[in-house]
Amino acid sequence: MTSSINQADLESFSKHLKSSDRVLALCGAGLSAASGLPTFRGAGGLWRTYDAVSLATPEAFAKNPGLVWQFYSYRRHMALQAQPNRAHYALAELAKRKKSFLTLRLSQRAGHPLSTLHLLHGSLFDIKCTSFYCNYTEQNNFTDPIVPALTISTVVPQTAPSDTGPSIVGAKDSSHKAALHNAIPSAMSTLQISKELDISDDRVEIPELEPKDLPQCPRCKGGILRPGVVWFGEMLPTRTLKEIDDFIKDRHKIDLILVIGTSAQVHPAAGYVDKARAKGARVAVINMEKADTPGRMQKGDWFFEGDAGVIIPEILKSVIGDIK
Repeated sequence: MTSSINQADLESFSKHLKSSDRVLALCGAGLSAASGLPTFRGAGGLWRTYDAVSLATPEAFAKNPGLVWQFYSYRRHMALQAQPNRAHYALAELAKRKKSFLTLRLSQRAGHPLSTLHLLHGSLFDIKCTSFYCNYTEQNNFTDPIVPALTISTVVPQTAPSDTGPSIVGAKDSSHKAALHNAIPSAMSTLQISKELDISDDRVEIPELEPKDLPQCPRCKGGILRPGVVWFGEMLPTRTLKEIDDFIKDRHKIDLILVIGTSAQVHPAAGYVDKARAKGARVAVINMEKADTPGRMQKGDWFFEGDAGVIIPEILKSVIGDIK
């Protein structure tokens, strides 16, 4: 896929990028859309008949932990099936070449230096106990499914029988050919590739799960584990916030902030754009829609419209080289 980047914008951005020492990248769900992952934002923000946002709350989990776990198990499964896209690898390469580079939200599997990667809203692959008296947490749990009850059902596609049957090559005579012909259907049935049901479609039935079916805490033995993401209404991780604030408040100026696949209109993300500007940063926005910008664009900003998986490797090329 080719991009239609304005050459004058590309040249001026590349020149600034080369001279930039301190860079902040603010990444949203749109970055992973190029990997085929649903963003659950805007018009397509439904999972089954549920507004995805309504499932991302402590109240939703308390009311129906089975349903919430099915939603997050589906997302974990989809994320593990997908591969980091070229934008992920390009940003990881930029992080290796720019020592003062901080990234908020990115694929952990793209080889990005962990010291510069901050998951502001937690991770699908972290889990923690819900018991008030237990502080059990686990990071980078990539087990899929995390418990058997969350296995996505499959179906074997039915194939129409052939009138003539398959051609038999190497049969010695008619009786040998008949024997081979009769053996083929059973042999082929073992080779049928099952297809996973799309449980994001509300026409596909899913079971009602009991708490006992869900991930259980191995430490306290009584609490249910939950996804280690930050839900609406919850506090963002204090340590992560401090590390980001320390980077912004450093005595050195910030040269550039990249806003990728997000409108950055919700705090604290919106505040980071303003704070970076105040420290001298120029702003580059990469998004599919021109309306998705972090407030009003200013003179000297860049807006690159299109698929981040195509745009990012192109605009970073002058520093990182080609990303295949």
